[in-house]
Amino acid sequence: MRERQLARLLMVAAAILLLFFLFQPDLRGYFFSTSTPREVQPRGALADFERTSIELFEHASPSVVQVVVVRQQVDPRMLMDRDRADASPQAVGAGTGFVWDRGGNVVTNAHVVGDARQVVVRTASGNTLRADVVGAAPNYDLAVVRISSRGSIPAEVAIGSSADLKVGQWVFAVGNPFGLDQTLTTGVISALKRRIPTTTGREISDVIQTDAAINPGNSGGPLLDSAGRLIGVTTAIVSPSGTNAGVGFAIPVDTVNRVVPELIRVGRAPTPGIGIIAASEALTAQAGLEGVVIVRAISGSPAERVGLQGVDTRTGTIGDIIVAVGDQSVRNLSDLTRALEKVQLPGKAELTVVRNGVQRKVAIDVVDVGER
Repeated sequence: MRERQLARLLMVAAAILLLFFLFQPDLRGYFFSTSTPREVQPRGALADFERTSIELFEHASPSVVQVVVVRQQVDPRMLMDRDRADASPQAVGAGTGFVWDRGGNVVTNAHVVGDARQVVVRTASGNTLRADVVGAAPNYDLAVVRISSRGSIPAEVAIGSSADLKVGQWVFAVGNPFGLDQTLTTGVISALKRRIPTTTGREISDVIQTDAAINPGNSGGPLLDSAGRLIGVTTAIVSPSGTNAGVGFAIPVDTVNRVVPELIRVGRAPTPGIGIIAASEALTAQAGLEGVVIVRAISGSPAERVGLQGVDTRTGTIGDIIVAVGDQSVRNLSDLTRALEKVQLPGKAELTVVRNGVQRKVAIDVVDVGER
């Protein structure tokens, strides 16, 4: 008899335990849930790197604007399609810019403004201001627009230097990716002295590579160092999908600081050159050569006047190869371009060229060859 009672008690206990486990979430929610707001726990001090990011953004972001190309005819249906307009700012010519000086000049990318004469600038405070295109330099993918509307102009961004940058430095990009204005992304300098092509067929040298997220709409925005100084202008990404893949590029500020004043002054930036058509680097490497192989000297150019020779089209004989400018060695076209850009126009340079294995010095004029 007692054994049967004990067995029944064990079965009841097992059933109770089973029910407890089955209904545990409901029981826990009933007995332990709170119906009033939870007490806020003190956070404590922010980490040093967080304070740096916050202070930098609060100081620099008012200088960053959205640049939108003025369209003469807008389909009214686009005004109702907010998803399309906000998700694809590039479809209507939109990017980022930043205030350069108290005169209302704003720097952005040349590919953002395109061939527009007027743009709209939207400030961090929400003001929409008309701006005129002052000048563009497609060879450097830089442009300047000037705010023409009345009203207060945001403070200019602080200028740094790109000459002493190091791989691994923290960088901060402020822009309007996908039309989402006043967006901060962070990363490091991934590489220096990169080269990227422009729409004119030339290359921008000494380009900064970063893993800070850069997406469509960031173009023309500032890349800042941890002191909040401008060190580059974001210009492109490398991505099969068109969105950030950890490889973004920025035009170095030393180039920007040279080109922008010329755009403000005369509306264009001079392009230093000597008037040659150079062989591709791939073909030069395949031929086992180092330097800039001259394919042809342009008629009437400084190169033609000093007798530089290109490739003989009849025999295929290689003519002159530029291997140095002054005391700077030239291994490729980027080296030559970088050296010539240091010459004050109009000016002179001393080339070291090799022809038929014989090396010689050539004094040559460096002139503005214009946009090609």
